[in-house]
Amino acid sequence: MATDSFQIDRRSGFCSSNSTFYSKRKPVPLPPNPSVDVTTFISSRSHRGSTAFIDASSGLHVSFPVLWRSVDSLASRLSAVGIRKGDVVLLLSPNSISFPVVCLAVMSLGAVITTTNPLNTASEIAKQIADSKPVLAFTTPDLAPKLAAAASSSLSLVLIEDAASPSSRPMGGDNRSAPRAKIITTLREMIASGAEAGGRRVRERVDQNDTATLLYSSGTTGASKGVVSSHRNLIAMVQTILNRFNLDEEGEHRFLCTVPMFHIYGLAAFATGLLASGSTIVVLSKFDMHEMLASIAKYRATYLPLVPPILVAMVNNADQIRARHDLSSLHSVLSGGAPLSREVIEGFAERYPAVRILQGYGLTESAGVGASTDSLEESRRYGTAGLLSPSMEARIVDPESGEAGGVNRTGELWLRGPTIMKGYFSNAEATASTLDSEGWLRTGDVCYFDEDGFIFVVDRLKELIKYKGYQVPPAELEALLLMHPDIADAAVIPFPDKEVGQFPMAYVVRQAGREISETAVMDFVARQVAPYKKIRRVAFIASIPKNPSGKILRKDLIKLATSKL
Repeated sequence: MATDSFQIDRRSGFCSSNSTFYSKRKPVPLPPNPSVDVTTFISSRSHRGSTAFIDASSGLHVSFPVLWRSVDSLASRLSAVGIRKGDVVLLLSPNSISFPVVCLAVMSLGAVITTTNPLNTASEIAKQIADSKPVLAFTTPDLAPKLAAAASSSLSLVLIEDAASPSSRPMGGDNRSAPRAKIITTLREMIASGAEAGGRRVRERVDQNDTATLLYSSGTTGASKGVVSSHRNLIAMVQTILNRFNLDEEGEHRFLCTVPMFHIYGLAAFATGLLASGSTIVVLSKFDMHEMLASIAKYRATYLPLVPPILVAMVNNADQIRARHDLSSLHSVLSGGAPLSREVIEGFAERYPAVRILQGYGLTESAGVGASTDSLEESRRYGTAGLLSPSMEARIVDPESGEAGGVNRTGELWLRGPTIMKGYFSNAEATASTLDSEGWLRTGDVCYFDEDGFIFVVDRLKELIKYKGYQVPPAELEALLLMHPDIADAAVIPFPDKEVGQFPMAYVVRQAGREISETAVMDFVARQVAPYKKIRRVAFIASIPKNPSGKILRKDLIKLATSKL
């Protein structure tokens, strides 16, 4: 929405005439051609980079020419086997240099990529498959049994194997590692056969508003919802990343990818976005503190993305880390998931004076974009999530009255901009409750803006528990607990922890005459959920506090749980 510049307060970015905050950063340009996919946008952008990816464990380097030839060859082969615009393709894999090849090839066809967490159980993956209805799936040999157990026999699998080693797995539908799914080929063979075909494929018109990704985000009900993002959303995200880091400047930029590529943070930035700048992505297949630090030295990484618990660990163990590892190449750490405290920021700056801290705030529904601090000076506005991202607008809305407020007024943060999702997949009710007719996204976060336009997150309406950056919906765990015959009622809350941020804690009401133990409660849940969703603390209580409408009063339980800390 355009508005006259004189109506906007230059200091805060607030426009009193429409109660809207506007970004103080330079707007991001979008391609004027409506018919361009995100893969073409990224691959056609000029840069001076030579190496696209480095596999941290093997040292394998992938150049940009090899990357784009692989993407084009895979797209040709996918087209040949019938993948068309709008088809959904599932990717279940840990971080690897193959991950972005699959994503970029699928999106270049106008098909839709959906990713899932390798830690998820077969039943959790089955729910996503039932909802998204993929026509093909890519996975690794180790994860194939899990995917096969989750999928119907009609879903064909393509195996992703270590590019440095020959295939050691038998092919065909009777493969014992995947008893109910048909393994049709390997990724390497698809790329090779696509290259032999000379890049011929069915080319359908792909518009910026067409769907590119379908990523799943947990809500307050515990039901996982598919977030539909367009090519335009991802192109705007790429432009935001490039502007934020000034990656067109001279010098070699090397990002160490420690965050999962299946998540919006990893997929948007490390599997796609940063390639547009010619930056090199050093890929860790899984997070390991020692491997992360060793890889910084070995591959001369300049940027390091982190979640707050890892940054805290770097502060607490600074003497040992600096004695054992050469971090001289590192000049920036990127932290997201929760604002950093004054103690952490100053402690890090004191122990690593050559490294600046940059923070960010975003949601799957906003393609990971929302607000950021782009310098150490901005990060020293302690507790802030940053300034609004380029081309982003915001409102602070009172949840009760629905009225939008101004500076230093607390309310729910609403966002609008070019990265905001199209909606939730096949869920009109959830879309309508989250995205209004004017394109405003209700974030579920209670926030305020200060006089200089910095956002501060006060609380979460959505009540999600943040465990090491993973989102854990309490209602999902409560539903599981209520299935146990010895449990009459239950509530799950976030319990603060310095190492992981928060972990799920359960308050349990026993059935009359039953004596279920704390260990039994935790084991019951652990058998049915991914490791990051485990209940890690249990307390027994006479009754769960609820309001007159039956809603659990989590704040009362959180206060009770933390009163003894």
